[in-house]
Amino acid sequence: MNFTIGSTYGLRWRPKRKEGSLPPTRKSPLIEGQGNTAGLRALPLVRQRRLVLIKKIKVQDAVGTKLAHDVTEIRPGEFKGPAFRKDHIVCDGDICHLQRLGKDHLYVLDLEQDEIHENDAALILGQALAGDGVRCEGDPKEGKVRLFAERDGLLLVDTAALAAFNMVEEVMCATLHKHTLVRAGEMLAATRAIPLVMKRVPIDRAAAIARQNGGTLSVKPLRKAKVGVIITGNEVYYGRIEDRFGPILTEKVAILGSEVTGVEFAADDAEMIGKAIRNHLSKGCDLLLLSGGMSVDPDDVTRHGIRLAGATEVHYGSAVLPGAMFLVAYIGGLTLLGVPACALYHKTTILDLVLPRILAGEHVTRAELAFLGHGGLCRDCEECTYPHCPFGKGS
Repeated sequence: MNFTIGSTYGLRWRPKRKEGSLPPTRKSPLIEGQGNTAGLRALPLVRQRRLVLIKKIKVQDAVGTKLAHDVTEIRPGEFKGPAFRKDHIVCDGDICHLQRLGKDHLYVLDLEQDEIHENDAALILGQALAGDGVRCEGDPKEGKVRLFAERDGLLLVDTAALAAFNMVEEVMCATLHKHTLVRAGEMLAATRAIPLVMKRVPIDRAAAIARQNGGTLSVKPLRKAKVGVIITGNEVYYGRIEDRFGPILTEKVAILGSEVTGVEFAADDAEMIGKAIRNHLSKGCDLLLLSGGMSVDPDDVTRHGIRLAGATEVHYGSAVLPGAMFLVAYIGGLTLLGVPACALYHKTTILDLVLPRILAGEHVTRAELAFLGHGGLCRDCEECTYPHCPFGKGS
């Protein structure tokens, strides 16, 4: 590289040394023409950071110059965004505005082939992060691009890949919590290259990490299930009290786009419960919700009835409050969810965390129920604001 350094140019060098390596000395200059650079190349442990050639000009002399980056304007409580976009050609009318934004000087960049501008880098990163059901906007602003849901569904985030991506120096991505229900057009994440100019190598590395397994973010549609409901308990079956569980479960199913095709009632009798399950199976139901009979009382035999119906995989108990006595079971490809009585009282419970995941095609096991423990404690707010709260967000 042949650099001519004058009073109007600034040279930025930010070296990062590995522990134990030696810093470059003045006898190993970094600019060709000022000495032999072989000494620098002979130090393999020294990571050479970028050299950015910047021409600094007074804003009054910048008329006709293309901006090297977006110029941000912030009006507290009103606006934050680019007042001028990259490649905008400065005209006389812009000078006062730029000065009010604190811009007394503008800069012209001279990038090497192995360097990349923040906007171009952000677009590469965003496209790599976007998986199935996610789109990356095509117009970076202030070095940032946003990712949006292409459809309604459940947001999935490969959190291990996201962490590895963010460990790459000078790039970042922030997302919504995984397993968040999202609508088409909703923003899911944003990513950017942090400096104005950086080397292409870390961008390529981060993009390779992001696109593993088809992208770091995806949105899975919820299937329209035919849901059967079984209300258990002698008190309801024999008409001692009015059922209140059926309407609650029906509403939760409908909100997620599925339909309750039948409701049956069963006493605290394992054989009767097993028969009700088989009846729903014969009618083509592909998801069953069973209420009651999930506690430790001797009369609570719902679990036994589920096994009599043919369930070979049963996971009882979750690390969530409310919802510790929740149950997930499988009969072939059919999923059964045992909903404890807490759902009669609490507006939001374990069911609200698990049901969307089931409808998105996830096979929930003991491991998933265990991981829900982090963030699985509902704060019982006087006014429930779920899903805009921490409940269920830790896993």
